Amino acid sequence: MISDDTHFQLRLARDEEDLLAAQRLRYRVFVEELGGSGSLVDHQQRLERDAFDPVFDHLILVDTRRDRASLDHVVGVYRLLRSDVAGEFGRYYSETEYDLTPLKASGRRMLELGRSCVAAGYRGGTAMYHLWNGLADYVLEHRIEVLFGVASFHGTDIEALRMPLAYLHHHHLAPESIRVRAQPDHFQRMDLVAEQDLDRTAAMVGTPALIKAYLRLGGFVGEGAFIDHEFNTTDVCLLMDTDKMSARHKGFYTRKHGARG
Repeated sequence: MISDDTHFQLRLARDEEDLLAAQRLRYRVFVEELGGSGSLVDHQQRLERDAFDPVFDHLILVDTRRDRASLDHVVGVYRLLRSDVAGEFGRYYSETEYDLTPLKASGRRMLELGRSCVAAGYRGGTAMYHLWNGLADYVLEHRIEVLFGVASFHGTDIEALRMPLAYLHHHHLAPESIRVRAQPDHFQRMDLVAEQDLDRTAAMVGTPALIKAYLRLGGFVGEGAFIDHEFNTTDVCLLMDTDKMSARHKGFYTRKHGARG
């Protein structure tokens, strides 16, 4: 997959250098910028990685003007795990935070998303647009029916996040058939503000752009939040059932279908 920008290349990671560059970008964003950590974070080599990296596909956006030898060429990344691969591996990344029983029992073709990030100098431009186009291509190619994954609010102060969390709970809770729940030992209620007391403007201001983008595409959230002290985040599980998307939203994923026959 090649983007239209002459200096951008969009593709799956194909060698060790690509993977290391993706992990280097994740380190810059999740560790250096956001203060995250983790048992497999390599501070000496400046790599953010975990045990799931070998089984995920890594969708990367490469700036061909940047130095590959110094692992500086990857400027955007999305980590992707199909349900058939997860079945062979034995688990999903999100299962440490959410009970995925309803999803796994559905028998539908699923894709777990994670570790999405863009280099600081490329935000606000076309980088995320290209990554989303690549994701759409991947969804079509593998006939994915449900997308899901953990998305994060920065910080662990629930009081500061009560308005956006409550808004998600009252207005974007997933249908019961795919409604996952935060694991019981770490379940954090999201309905911290009564529906009649919600301030929609404040809720939207406090919601990260990536979460709002999924909501615009017809996405939902699972029940309950998960406080991740290692990564200094408060997580929600986002879900998107392609069958339940509106025609306008579904067009984002099917825009090239006619060209493929």
